[in-house]
Amino acid sequence: MTKHVLFGSSNDFLYLRQSVMFAVEVHDPLLEVLIPEAWKRLGRFDFRVLSRFSSCLGDQHLEFSPLMGEIADIVNRNLETIQDIRVLSLLMVNISALISRSFQERLLKKSEVLFDTADSSYLSAAKRIVQFLRKIKCSHYPLLVRCNNLFLVSVDYLDLASINKIFSLYYTLQFYSFEFNIVMKRKLTEMIPLCDPTASVTLFVALASVAQPGDKKRLESTILPISEDLTSQQALAVFEAMGNMRSRNIHLIEKIVSTLNKHLDSYEPIELLKIVRILTSLHIQNKELFVKLRELLLRYLKTSNILVDIRSLVCAVSMLPSHLDDTVIARIESVLPQCNLFDINVLITSVSRWIQNDHMCLDSTTGKQLKLLQKLDYYGNQKIQNWNNLFLHSEELRALRRDCFAESFLERIVATLQCLVHEINYTNVVGIASFISRTNYLSTLLLDKVASVVTQHIEKIHPFQLLAVLLPFSSLNYDPPQREEFFTTYIEYLNSHLGTLDPHVLVHHAYSLATLGYFPEDLLMAIFNIKFLAKLNSQVGILSPSSKNRIRLCVMALNRAVCLESPEYQIPWFHDRFCQQKSNKGFVKMNQIQQQIYKMLSEVLGETNCVKFLPTTPYYLNIDFECILDKRKKPIPYGSHNITFGKLPEMHGESNSQLVDSRLPPDAQRIAFQFLDSKAFCVNTPHVKGQSAMNKRHLEILGYKVIQIPHFEWNSMALSTEEAWKNYLRDCIFGEMKS
Repeated sequence: MTKHVLFGSSNDFLYLRQSVMFAVEVHDPLLEVLIPEAWKRLGRFDFRVLSRFSSCLGDQHLEFSPLMGEIADIVNRNLETIQDIRVLSLLMVNISALISRSFQERLLKKSEVLFDTADSSYLSAAKRIVQFLRKIKCSHYPLLVRCNNLFLVSVDYLDLASINKIFSLYYTLQFYSFEFNIVMKRKLTEMIPLCDPTASVTLFVALASVAQPGDKKRLESTILPISEDLTSQQALAVFEAMGNMRSRNIHLIEKIVSTLNKHLDSYEPIELLKIVRILTSLHIQNKELFVKLRELLLRYLKTSNILVDIRSLVCAVSMLPSHLDDTVIARIESVLPQCNLFDINVLITSVSRWIQNDHMCLDSTTGKQLKLLQKLDYYGNQKIQNWNNLFLHSEELRALRRDCFAESFLERIVATLQCLVHEINYTNVVGIASFISRTNYLSTLLLDKVASVVTQHIEKIHPFQLLAVLLPFSSLNYDPPQREEFFTTYIEYLNSHLGTLDPHVLVHHAYSLATLGYFPEDLLMAIFNIKFLAKLNSQVGILSPSSKNRIRLCVMALNRAVCLESPEYQIPWFHDRFCQQKSNKGFVKMNQIQQQIYKMLSEVLGETNCVKFLPTTPYYLNIDFECILDKRKKPIPYGSHNITFGKLPEMHGESNSQLVDSRLPPDAQRIAFQFLDSKAFCVNTPHVKGQSAMNKRHLEILGYKVIQIPHFEWNSMALSTEEAWKNYLRDCIFGEMKS
């Protein structure tokens, strides 16, 4: 009788909602009655009621329950009848863990259709859509752009918590909008004088990465008085934000570290990993905290049975001096059958670092430790061999990063991808191109397929993803066989979307094309005008100093490339002062390799004043050394530019105009020497990457003979003596020029 009273109508599910509000446990007798009764009546619920009911289940952590699966099935069968994006977005978030890839795609397409009529009243729906994309790990740009536009027109309705949440979701999805950042930064900055102590933490976290130096100081001053009273999660959030902004506020760092230390036992393994990484990145020295962290990590590691926790703990403790004992080895081995390739990659990188630290500190590397590495390598190889479908492993591929990549896996992964090359299409081509860019592995077979797919299906690639398919070609200095068709198609598509891309993205497009020798007039005219550059400058102002510097260097390099290779556009060189400021920042010391080359060059040319270290060239191109030969191939001394070898040579940057105005004797030849380290080459072949190739091209345009010295030649066994080095340089200077 009671059951029928409780669910006499479909809206009686509100009893369940009230139970959630009062924090009733999922095994409470009331819920044990309510949920089965609701299940019986699912067919009576309209979609508005069904969406709310799904939220009740989610609040009770029943997102993986058969009942939620039944709701997902109802939505799947009746998707076309749902006409309210607010209802659909709520259902999407709650059933996200139980839907197939094809169902995901149907939901995304339906959401796009319903979003076309959305206005500011749909703000909550937009936030849920972005949350859904984060849950399914999909950066679906058509929807992200729609949601972002709605956020921008609804800025007055966004509170601090919502803005912070959107920033977090965007970061996870790797979606960046300059306009959103500027608008939200302005709104958040206005809140600084008004925020209470509780809100100041959220404001600090939201603004940390975009605030100007003055605003950052104000934010830090609001956190300092309450730093000792922060909860464990607030302290961690502040510390993470300080890591992102590379804070140098020693007093605040000490306060936050002290608060973290107080709460250390309450953190989960993934949170402890964050703490260790930030401590390392900020170069914080706190012996007491490190000892406590190490003991805590090892204690958790010896008792944990959860793969994600073990992976985080191994990664964290590997950054600290500690001993990899038999108990820990056994714990790692116990979870190996559960690991995917990403897990194994993290473990093998962490264990290698751990062994190195252990060996350096305790000299105790054992056979068991090395055997663990072999076992990890074996399991990783088995996982790669089992790859037979690109779609099934796209997430693993996306998770593999170059900065923590086990080199032993790279060749096997590329070989497997080459076997699956026929599966590359417009849905996964961006992921394949991004993988190649991240790993710097030159696979002509994969790149040729990428070029072919992009040429045929470029209209199906979102403009925001376009740069990703160009980067491996420009970075690795590779021209596909269908070069002209590929780049013509690419440039035409890019030109049709010049107005939709952020200024800094257009700059990167133009620079990448310039690296390959392409200078599209429409793109360059869009960039090199006062209005565009003013907009770019205002947007760059919200970036961190390092990001700001990268973009400005990119604009400078693009300006130089256009002046040298496309003078017909009559774009002026306007970076002279910028380059002078960069080159006049202080003395420059030679590294060990440069000292070797300098000494050998001085002996080959006869005296030290025939060699100039870090000369300033027209347009400020980077070279290590320069010499000048007359028409009889005799070195010409620099006179006042003498550098005495004995102490570390050092010099100030020269004025660019001085070199431009200098005159050489008739038929004299300037020779530029560049030492190319491993970063200048692809990881699998001695193929010079794009930036070094363009640098050489520009120097040759300026009249230099360019001698690039690869690290693998200079450090080879064939050049193991000083005499061999000198013969090598003589051949480069006086014989045929080395490429």
